[in-house]
Amino acid sequence: MFFGRENELATLNKQYNNNTFSFVPIYGRRRVGKTQLIEEFIRNKKAIFFTAVNKATYKNNLELLSKAIFENNENVPIYSSFSDALDGIYALAQKEKLIFVIDEFPYFAQSNESIISILQQYIDLKFLKTNMMLILSGSSLSFMENQVMGYQSPLYGRRSGQIRLLPMNFQTAREFVPNLSKYNQAVVYGVTGAIPKYLSLFNDSLSLTENIKGQYFDRNAYLFEETTNLLKQEFMEPALYQSIITAIATGASQMKDIQNKVGEESSTVATYIKSLLETGIIKKEIPAMDKEGSRKTIYRLQDGMFRFWYRFIYPNVSLISLDKGEIVYNRIESQINDFMGEVFEKLCIEYMWYTYDKLPFKFQNISRWWGNNPDLKSQIEIDFIAYNNENEQAIFGECKWRNEKIDKKTVEQLIEKTKMFYRFEEKHYYLFSRSGFTSSAIKYAAKQANIQLIEFNDMF
Repeated sequence: MFFGRENELATLNKQYNNNTFSFVPIYGRRRVGKTQLIEEFIRNKKAIFFTAVNKATYKNNLELLSKAIFENNENVPIYSSFSDALDGIYALAQKEKLIFVIDEFPYFAQSNESIISILQQYIDLKFLKTNMMLILSGSSLSFMENQVMGYQSPLYGRRSGQIRLLPMNFQTAREFVPNLSKYNQAVVYGVTGAIPKYLSLFNDSLSLTENIKGQYFDRNAYLFEETTNLLKQEFMEPALYQSIITAIATGASQMKDIQNKVGEESSTVATYIKSLLETGIIKKEIPAMDKEGSRKTIYRLQDGMFRFWYRFIYPNVSLISLDKGEIVYNRIESQINDFMGEVFEKLCIEYMWYTYDKLPFKFQNISRWWGNNPDLKSQIEIDFIAYNNENEQAIFGECKWRNEKIDKKTVEQLIEKTKMFYRFEEKHYYLFSRSGFTSSAIKYAAKQANIQLIEFNDMF
């Protein structure tokens, strides 16, 4: 099944319908759906689809490319060079509209260092004379951004567009499990990180509990070893990467804290963190309105599946491997609600973008804030601040994924916490609750034009 990706398909079709040569790199985290997007796009179109193989030799990949060009006919000549293969593609492109796809392009490019330069020469000297479409797809974010699209790349300036494919939004993720309740759909969204491959594993004819146990707490399940498999695919020596991820997952967020937990030199840790940032497994955060390089910089797990796995599976791998997954799940089930707190913050920010045109003003940025509040003389956190610097406007957000309703005191506390932000002359307060609001909170908000109370069931 193929869900969503309407904007990406529209971009690809627009490029395809141009009566000129077009070149679109597509990149994103593994399992995010790059191949499925391309397959959906090229359906009923003339296309050559070649998937490069990791750690295969240049010759092996050329053999696979040759078969792709000749539509997997076994009795075909094997091109002896990439240039010869491109000559064959150029001959076909002169006859009819053609899409040429190299999926997992970084694998192919790494098998022979001249591949990118050869491709650049063929674009400039031959492909530009056709109306063919070239798509290079890759899971290595750093390679695609630097070696394909970067200023130093021979391919720089040749692309006519690009797509960075992100995880699904909540609205699309829900389509994978339409028969589950909205609450359970949110949990599925959270524990899968909204990655299409993982979403497709969940069966909405089963309960949420049966799905989570079946996909994570069974030693034979797909997701039980997924993080290990991904790290092995991405990195030559995954052990230290795993140590860094574990440190972040267990509460170390600043560089010095991560370094202390891992027990390596700061320069080594910084290098490995850079690679993890490039894969999208972790993210770097600074408080809203702080500048790059802020001393408050922290690192968090970006990927929801990794967050869930390292919080609940990693400490219990041995037990699950001994078929004790049922016992482990029964012990941690009550903690899933707490895990969903960060997921709900993400959903609330997604909702702010979803309702962007209906908000009191058009914000420029939105992100979390944390730091010292001199008025309260304490460290505080604000789930998000959406702000417009030019007009000195801000929306302060509070997101509560709890079993109890938000009361009037919580609303007042949010207002009190934000008094320190004197720069904003116009302030609005948006409070989101999974369980609703008390009558006192509703009455209080009704008297204030700048307070919005939003229940999860009313979102999206």
